[in-house]
Amino acid sequence: MVMTLLTYSSCTKNNDDPSPSCLNTAIENNSQYQNAESALFDVNDISIDGDCLTINYSASGCDGSTWQMQLYDSEDILESSPPQRNLRFVLFNNEACLAYITKDPPFDISNLQVEGGQVILNIVNNNSSITYSY
Repeated sequence: MVMTLLTYSSCTKNNDDPSPSCLNTAIENNSQYQNAESALFDVNDISIDGDCLTINYSASGCDGSTWQMQLYDSEDILESSPPQRNLRFVLFNNEACLAYITKDPPFDISNLQVEGGQVILNIVNNNSSITYSY
């Protein structure tokens, strides 16, 4: 039996603090960007709403309740127009079940802003890009 669990999250920015629904924050850490090990997952969709990047992904597990996920930034700003940043989504999954679960954690990405009002975010382990305008 295959079970799918969908969660919906939204994010709105209030002053300098992320909203309760967007408590995940992209982490600028080149070492973790390069070396963090990740479980297998499939990215279904990536979207931005305000200062919040949502990654809709699926992976095998029991119910996904023990999963931990993180979004790491390489700390490099690539010179282009608009500039670019490389991100890596990492899933920590120790669940050994055959259910296929879908989640969509929102990440506050306001700390990734650069001059110019726009940056392209490259999700390198998914070969996708999305433009973040602010």
